[in-house]
Parts: sequence; C-alpha cells; structure tokens
Amino acid sequence: MKIPSLKEVVSAEEWRLRVDLAAAYRLVAAYGWSDLVFTHISARMPGDGHHFLINPYGLMFDEITASSLVLVDQQCNKLRDSPFPVNPAGFTIHSCIHAVRDDAHCVLHTHSRAGVAVSAQKAGVLPLSQQSTLVLQSLAYHDYEGIALRADEQPRLQANLGQASFLMLRNHGLLTVGRSIPEAFLNMYIFENTCRIQVDALAGGAEPNLIGPGPIAANANVTQTATAGQGANLAWPALLRKLERENPGYDT
Repeated sequence: MKIPSLKEVVSAEEWRLRVDLAAAYRLVAAYGWSDLVFTHISARMPGDGHHFLINPYGLMFDEITASSLVLVDQQCNKLRDSPFPVNPAGFTIHSCIHAVRDDAHCVLHTHSRAGVAVSAQKAGVLPLSQQSTLVLQSLAYHDYEGIALRADEQPRLQANLGQASFLMLRNHGLLTVGRSIPEAFLNMYIFENTCRIQVDALAGGAEPNLIGPGPIAANANVTQTATAGQGANLAWPALLRKLERENPGYDT
C-alpha cells in the first residue's frame, strides 16, 4: 500500500516522533510480540494538548510507516486526514493513560503468549529472575473487565496504574509506559522476558528458587548503572540499525 509521505508536511519534531513510533511497531513485530492488528503503541505529541499518535487499524505492525500513523485528540477525533480508522478498544486504554500521566509519553500494550500466560496466573510476576527484579520495582495490576470498550473502566485502570511503569492486565496482557518511545520499548523487552522466563521456569516442575527482597531492593537503580546513564537510549540506535538491515522503510 502506497502512503503519501508526511515528512514535508509535519514539523521536524513530529516527524522524529513518527519515525521512532513506526520503528517501535516494527520491532514489536520482529520480536514476536504482536497480535495481528489488535494491540497498540501510542506516543503523545509535545505541547499542552492531549494529542497522540497511534497505529492505523488494519495494518500489520511490520508494515507501519511514519506517515501511516494517525494523529488523534482525546476524543479520538482525527487531527490530520487519514484513510485509516482507529481501534476503539486501543483508544479506550491509551487515551485514559495519556490523560493522567504527563510523564507517559509512550504507552505500549501487547497480547504476547508469555505475557498473557503470566497474567492468567494468580500470583502474577514472581521474583524468579534478574529481569523480574526490575519489573517488580514498579509493577501494578488491573483486573479483567472484558474487552476494553467501556469508558467507565477508565478511572479504575488509571487508579490501578498509578505511577507504575509496568502494568499487568489480568487475563489480558502487558502494558508499559515510558518517558520516551525507547524507554517504553525497553520496559516491554524486560517485562516480556520476565514472563517468558517465568513460564519456562515453572514448566520444569521443580520448586522455583525465589529471589529475596534484599536483592530486589538493591536493583532499584541498576538500569541506569547498566546503561552508563543513558537508559534506553543506549540500545535504541542499535535497534534502529537492526531494522535497517531486516525491515527497512519504517521511516517513510
């Protein structure tokens, strides 16, 4: 599908945001976290208005481009012409988080197999791995209420998320927020691997060896140390190079 480029139409700041968001969609597909066309990543536009970019409903994640992303307001009105609709379920979740979390410039939601599997376990995330110790620093839960189409669920979702960076949607999937697109993506990478490791560890049948509270508390700031103070920006350029090799065209 040929989509006209918006590079010369939008500001340089919006274009950079579009490129990074399109890259995040393709990376989610590359790592096997996508669910056909049914989950979403949103990025809030700079400024005071609660406007954000979200995927065009109906495109696979590995074919999304910077120009195909849809700009909407808090009421899901398109702010720039687009031939694509927006999924109302995706809008319900993402819009309410952007409305109350000014620091959540990116919201990433998945229905991955491992993520849904752990979300269906009563105990939720267990302290089984180094990855889990990072998630448990800032993890919240939201009980399943059906497909997210009802506005009355939004206040409960907002309250349950609070100031956390990781949200487990019970019997549904995973959600991360970040101050940037790279940060939300890195958070999801850690969250997803936490769940994969937990599924594998419990499948072995042996009694799991749980990590105690001391090491979990000690790992509170380990991400900044491990990334030399650059946080998610250390890995992001390498991830973009991976896309250039394996699935170019996201930045069009």
